Amino acid sequence: MKVLYFAWVRERVGKAEEALDPPPAVATVADLIAWLSQRGEEYAYAFEKPKVIRAAIDRMHVNQDTAIAGAREIAFFPPMTGG
Repeated sequence: MKVLYFAWVRERVGKAEEALDPPPAVATVADLIAWLSQRGEEYAYAFEKPKVIRAAIDRMHVNQDTAIAGAREIAFFPPMTGG
């Protein structure tokens, strides 16, 4: 799957996107965040407050308890504000 990072999540991870193949135990968005957090200090820093991270699967906003099976693209971004 393609994983995209936006705004300060991208800045902390140090890349805009990457292709990943998480292990089978990673079943939800929350699981993916936890798994990513273990990939290095830049990921740990980006996902240090997982509750504030927003996600989209195939361009649809989802909750962190959403299953990721079959996802082609998952995007992570910080909370958005109006303007």
